[in-house]
Amino acid sequence: MLKYLKNDIPASIVVFFVALPLCLGIALASGAPLFSGLISGIVGGIIVGALSGSQIGVSGPAAGLAAIVLTAIGALGGYENFLVAVVLIMAIKVLFILRVSNAEKYHANNHLIYYNRQKQYGTVP
Repeated sequence: MLKYLKNDIPASIVVFFVALPLCLGIALASGAPLFSGLISGIVGGIIVGALSGSQIGVSGPAAGLAAIVLTAIGALGGYENFLVAVVLIMAIKVLFILRVSNAEKYHANNHLIYYNRQKQYGTVP
């Protein structure tokens, strides 16, 4: 990993200079503060890049979402309300994922118990 660091540093600087105007432009087109475009670029570039585990990857804000975000900010009455909605939906998704994973564990556990009972009484096909 450190073997390629001398090549990765200049490449990441170039990507930064290309992505920065894109992030700021998408934030401006969305009606969001410019700082949010900078944050989305940082999240897309560093966090997603680190979590993906891929050696080569490009991530960041999507220009197609600018119209959707602009409409949502207008419909919700401001950028702050939009952020609250985004945080709430992420919390709901996390809770749903945890709930579903617990339900799957419960279902799998019951299935194993049922299978073991069938096996014990010789009714397994």
